[in-house]
Order: sequence, then structure tokens, then C-alpha cells
Amino acid sequence: MLNCKSAKSLPHVKSLFASLALVSLTLTNAYAQQMPAGNSAVTVANTPLIPRAALFGNPVKAGAQISPNGKWLSWLAPVNGLMNVWVAPAHQADGAKAITASTDRPISRYFWSKASDQVLFIKDNAGDENFHLYGVDIATGKQQDLTPFGKIRVILIGDSTQRPNEMLVGINDRDPRWHDMYLLNIKTGERKLLLRGDGYAGFDADEQLQVRLAARPNAAGGVDYFHVKDNVVAEKTFLSTSLEDSNTGPLSFTADGKTLYWMDSRGRDTTALFAEDTSTGQRQLIGEDSRADLGNTMRHPITGAVQAYSVNYLQNEWKFIDAELKADFDWLKQQLGEGAVLVASRTKADDKWIVGIDPVSKVAGTYLYDRQEKKLTMLYVARPELQGAPLVPMLPAEIKARDGLTLPSYLTLPKGADTNGDGKADKAVPLVLLVHGGPWARDTYGYNGYHQWLANRGYAVLSVNFRASSGFGKKFLNAGNLQWGLAMHNDLLDAVDWAVKQGVTTADKVAIMGGSYGGYAALAGLAFTPKVFACGVDIVGPSNLETLLATIPPYWESGRKQMYSRMGDPNTAEGKQILRNASPLYKADQIVRPLLIGQGANDPRVKQAESDQIVSAMQAKKIPVTYVLYPDEGHGFAKPSNNIGFNAISEAFLGSCLGGRVESIGDTLGKSTGQVKSGAEHVPGLVEAMVKK
Repeated sequence: MLNCKSAKSLPHVKSLFASLALVSLTLTNAYAQQMPAGNSAVTVANTPLIPRAALFGNPVKAGAQISPNGKWLSWLAPVNGLMNVWVAPAHQADGAKAITASTDRPISRYFWSKASDQVLFIKDNAGDENFHLYGVDIATGKQQDLTPFGKIRVILIGDSTQRPNEMLVGINDRDPRWHDMYLLNIKTGERKLLLRGDGYAGFDADEQLQVRLAARPNAAGGVDYFHVKDNVVAEKTFLSTSLEDSNTGPLSFTADGKTLYWMDSRGRDTTALFAEDTSTGQRQLIGEDSRADLGNTMRHPITGAVQAYSVNYLQNEWKFIDAELKADFDWLKQQLGEGAVLVASRTKADDKWIVGIDPVSKVAGTYLYDRQEKKLTMLYVARPELQGAPLVPMLPAEIKARDGLTLPSYLTLPKGADTNGDGKADKAVPLVLLVHGGPWARDTYGYNGYHQWLANRGYAVLSVNFRASSGFGKKFLNAGNLQWGLAMHNDLLDAVDWAVKQGVTTADKVAIMGGSYGGYAALAGLAFTPKVFACGVDIVGPSNLETLLATIPPYWESGRKQMYSRMGDPNTAEGKQILRNASPLYKADQIVRPLLIGQGANDPRVKQAESDQIVSAMQAKKIPVTYVLYPDEGHGFAKPSNNIGFNAISEAFLGSCLGGRVESIGDTLGKSTGQVKSGAEHVPGLVEAMVKK
């Protein structure tokens, strides 16, 4: 996901959108009857095939929340095939009713108003990422677009228990590059301009919805921070960072406004958590870890005080400041079993939580937790069709790059490749190198539908946090500067060499696959190292870094300098050459292995032209390529029918080049909007699927 930070999001929104993972359930007859009997050895061949629809179709329910007053439960569930918001009384979960009726696009992000009388959600059109904010009145069911300003992208800045009917939002209707700060009445839709956003990356406000800080990008690729009083930005900066410390920034204020929390990497490698006294500027170190940047925090719903923080190196670990919170986590872990405890939502009184657990290779439930009564009530299992499915573990690994850098990685092995369960491969199998997007993002430990799907088809799956991935300190992040197609690519090659030496796979049976930057990595793999990979799958990946940077969304303007510093500056001869050298388009004629490309026509980050131009370049040289375009998608495939459809094509494609198991394409193409633009003949069953469509 090529990403660019422009302004702060609501802290609670980030946690609410985190997926609740999957307490083990009884093995169901459907899968149990297909497992080998007696002492027969488990192999890929005799392992039941998990249907793609079970992995990638709509969950029965997902994303549960509880309203701040504790009176309502909510979750996402399908309405006519698309995810919508449902609400039920907290004492009667089976009395849920859909309160939204989106017919063109699934709703994936929603949250409660602080007054508990509205559900608010964000939605774009056909993947264009022009997100509007909508509100739905729980009592009347009335829905309104709170930002009805055409092609704008709303940014959520802050909400408040003290001013529950108002929010601070950024809206870029005046100038698409900059988000002006507004006080928005979420009952009436009225807005009041507080600050123009010209030149600013974002703003931070306190519980009283008073803007306190402004952030402006600087020439060094970092950020300058300014105090704000009475909606006037101070002339002098009070803190500046360079590109090296660009992860340094404010986190949140406490409710009384007396403490400001920071994540700060200055003078250290990994970001640490600090509490600043806003009256004196003095800081206190709250937490740090030399292995990784600190991640999420849990803050008291009323006071805003940090109660716990997480460290995610190979696996996520919570460090507790509040003893009562730790006691709750310990109790939940005892009740729910092995796996990471997840808290998705808390009431204002903090007496009830929405919780779950991620056991990685088992199906799990989502629960309502009563803290006072120490009681768990099952709300739902998101994917009951996976009960008893032959899911497999994810194995953390540390891989050494050629220059000694340690690459935190994750390996999943298919059934039969690790017969004694020691986490090491007993038998070499084909491997899919699954590369994450960003690239300033990371892979994490936990249930992963793509790992499970590919492993079930007989492949080992390896996901590598290559240099430039975020979360592992500034040295790791900045080691990727100007290294697209160079050291970043070498890290992936080194990971493949590691897998071969470990006996996981053989050098001739490795595919590369990914989305966004991962799609770029697939193109680079086939163009720059033509004989290393057996085939590649590129999903919305850029082929030309010059045209990519020339067409970034206007609202990424505040991050432009940082992108140039990390990728190459197209305004200089040296930078332009760096970008050109790292662009797979210019070596498309070197591609000799099969390539599959999937693209959303409305992608605002990686435009359709990025896929079109490399397909044209290959066709001009009569090099085979299969290209599938989705006219109602953007940066990835949001609609399950499209996701399943492209995965069906990918599965047949990988099967033809690596020899894994294949569930037939069937009618999945017909149920999707996918348009096969070229190369159908190179994917078994695709021509027939086109005829059926």
C-alpha cells in the first residue's frame, strides 16, 4: 500500500479498525471426514482443500464495537453481499438491525459518536479514496453525508467526550493539496473554519477540541512542530526533526490537557514513549525497547492516560502501566487460550470491552467482556466455515541479509512439510515470496488469509520485512533510502537463498507475489533478476517510479519531500536517474518468466497507467503477460467477488508454474467485474471462464 501520512487520525479509530482475530472450536465433520484416517501420514495431497470463498468471502460478522454508554453493540455484516453496519441493544445481540445500506461499496471503517446516538462511517466511491464522513442517527435511522463537498478526502482529527456532538476534521475542498481544519457539528453538518491548512501536514487538538499543535514538513525531509493558541500558529518552531527521525511525533493529550504523549526516536534508534508536561516542557520516559519501535497504546477512556503500550518485534507484546488492566489481560488469556488478546472497543465507564484472541491457526470468537462480573459472552465467530479447517502455524524467523542486517520474517509451511512439528521444513516444497506493500509498512505475526490459502495449496509462504519496512528502528527504516530495486530487492533475494539453504524450497520453484510495493517487487524481480523467480503476480504495483511520483494524489503534497528523499528526487538529474534505474518498465524486455497483473481502474495511488505501460512494453516485444482490470476498484480489491475472482486466477496461474493444487476458476470471473485485457491463454481455465462470463 504505497502510503503517505498527512494528518493524525483519531487514536480510537485506529484500534477500532483493527481486525478482531479469530477460542478454538470443535473440529467439524466437513473437514474431519476428509482428513487421513488412523496413522496415515498427513500430506498436501490428502489435506482437505479450503474453499477460497471461506477465506476471502464476506465474514458472517466482523469489527464489533460497543457504544461509549454501553447500551449498544455494533458490527459489520453483509447486506446484499456488501458489508454494512448493524446495531443491536447490548442486552439483546440477536436483535440486530442493519442501519446502513451501501449498495456500491462495502463499509470497512466506522465508529460511535461520543454521545452514543450516532454511528459514523467513512466511504469512498469505487476505490477513488475520496472519503466522505457519514452519520446515521440510531433513533431515526436518518443518514447524512456530513462532508458533501464533491471530490474531497476527509481526515479525522479529534473528537471529545466533553463536546460529544462535535468533531475536528480536515477537509480539502478549497485546495486538494491541503486540509483546512474545521469544527464540524455531527448532528447538523454545520462546519466552522478554524485554520487553513496551506503547507501543513496536520494538526493536534486536546479534549476540549482546542487546536494545540501544527506540523509542517521541512526541507530536511522531517517535520517542524509549532504551538497553536486561539487558532493562531506560532511563528517559531519548538521542535524539528530530520528525515532520520521522521517517525517522531505527538501521540495524544490527556483529558486535562496537562500531558502530551510523544513517540520519539531522537537520540536513540527505536521510538520510545514519552510524557511531556505541557506547562514546563519536561519529559518523562514511559517505555522503550531496543528491538523495535513502540506500537499501539491503550489509554483510559476518560482521563486519556496511557495504561499500556505494545512492542512488536517478531510478535506483539503488551507492557502494562496499569495493574488492573494487566489483571484483565491475564484473566482473558486464561479463559480464551493461546494467542494474542485483542481489545477492540471499551465503554466510557470502562466496565465492558469487546475482545477476541488470535490463535493464528484456529478459528476464534469475538466476545463481550464484563470486567466487573468477569463474564464473557460470545457474540460471533467471524468465519464459522473455517471451523476444523486444516489451518497451519505461522513461524517467526530472523534472516540475515548479505550486509548483516537482520530481517524479521514469517514462514508458513503446508501440511506435510513439517511432519514432526518442530517448525523446520522436512521436505522442500514450492515457495511463494509474499511481499508487503508500503514499502514503509511491515508484515506481522498472526492469522493471515493469504498465508493459509497458499499453504493449503501446497506452497511454503515467506513474508520478509526488508529494509525500509517500518517498526524496527530508524536505522532499519533509513537503510532503505534510495534503495528501491537495489538493497531492498537484495533483501528479498537473500531471503530466498535462506529458504533454499534451510530446505524449505528449491531454487527453481519460487514465485514472487504482492500488492502495491509488493507488486513493484514482483515486477522488479522478473525484470531485474529474470532467472531467479519461476513467475510473478503483481497487484496494483508501479512499473515506472518517475510517472508514479508525477501522479501521486494531490493530498500527499505534505509528504512529497519525504518521498523524494526516500525514493529519488525527479527534479534533479541524479534523482531522475535513480528513479529510472529502479523502474521495471525500462527492463521489461528482460522478462522471461510468466507474469500476472491485477489493477484497479480507479486507483489514485498507483494509476492504471502503471500497469498499462508495462503490459504494452511487453506486448511490443511479444513477451506473454496476463492482465486483469477491475473497473470498480482502486488500490486493491475491496469487493469480495473481485478479490475471490482475482485470487482464483492467481491460483490457476501459480499452479501452472509451481505445480500446486488448484480449485477451479469456475464462475468466479463471471461473478466479478474483472476484464481480462490480455494473456488469458496463459492461465489454465481462464479462457473457458471468459466464455462463461
